Amino acid sequence: MFSSPRTKIKFPLWQFLTQPVFDTRFKSVLNPRRFWYLHQIALLERCLAKENTSKDSQRD
Repeated sequence: MFSSPRTKIKFPLWQFLTQPVFDTRFKSVLNPRRFWYLHQIALLERCLAKENTSKDSQRD
């Protein structure tokens, strides 16, 4: 949908459809492009955090 031919990452349809729409503690994103953008940022942050924890554990 939004991925280029080189990437294997697909649109997270299930996460998009199962957002808590009426929950006031969570801001729902109804625009698929915006959701994709925020999902990519969250994925990158999780990957960077995981990489840092693995490097920290190897140093000890």
